[in-house]
Amino acid sequence: MAADPWIVLAAAAVEGAFGYPRRLPHPVVWIGAALGRLEAALNHGGDLRRRAAGILTLLLVAGAAGLAGFLVDRFLQGWALILTIALASTGLAARSLYDHVAAVSRALDPGANLPLARAAVAMIVGRDTAALDEAGVAAAALESLAESFNDGVVAPLFWFLIAGPAGLFAYKAVNTADSMIGHREQPYRCFGWAAARADDLMNLIPARIAGALIALVAGCGWRVMWRDAAKHVSPNSGWPEAAMAGALGVRLGGPASYDGVPHERPTFGEGPRPSPLDLRRGLGLYLRACAVLAAALALGGLLWPR
Repeated sequence: MAADPWIVLAAAAVEGAFGYPRRLPHPVVWIGAALGRLEAALNHGGDLRRRAAGILTLLLVAGAAGLAGFLVDRFLQGWALILTIALASTGLAARSLYDHVAAVSRALDPGANLPLARAAVAMIVGRDTAALDEAGVAAAALESLAESFNDGVVAPLFWFLIAGPAGLFAYKAVNTADSMIGHREQPYRCFGWAAARADDLMNLIPARIAGALIALVAGCGWRVMWRDAAKHVSPNSGWPEAAMAGALGVRLGGPASYDGVPHERPTFGEGPRPSPLDLRRGLGLYLRACAVLAAALALGGLLWPR
């Protein structure tokens, strides 16, 4: 059931103002623990068996998360609305994303403390960071900012709005499953197939919204987004990343190393490699895009039937 845009906006405001308490285990940790146990128990045998086990794993975890959201929506009404908003805010990550990327930016500016910047960016990217130069750190942070703007902000809000807490929690479960097991390499190639395809499907619309928002607040970047988005191996991640590259007039993507193995990646944009100033500009675009999202939710609240 669709959620009242005012409730969605309230949850976003709570997360934006306070973030998630660091001393409390995040629900994503519980989802990850469940996925880890199921993977250890079920990911063996032939390819067909592994694929079937992966489908079952996704149904169990995403189904349980969606059911939890449904129960929140069904029973926490009226006086407990504040609790509903607080629980829903745990599925969002706008404040967390900003804080992590801002930490990278502070390390790079004004004095380019590369060891500190590399350590900070290692918290939000999967690539090897020990050999990254200043531009490499800035690029990694910008790519993570753009992609996570969708995964941590736009997509959760989208599914919360159209399907209530059940949609929000189910999305977070699918997205977490994709991060943990949705890989092309063994032993996840077959077992993680369902998680990867479900994540692609659930991000199909939100990723394009995220890219459009970045280009909209920048007043440019549309051409690069339309031209380069399809270069990405993911059908979705290229949209916000290409939009960010075009909006800033920089080049993102390119070769990167993961666990010591070099990977050739496509490039987005056609400008120079990003600088610390470009990273600060990217954070500004991110904040403005979040503000446009909030305004859209407020407008939706005014139009929502009572």
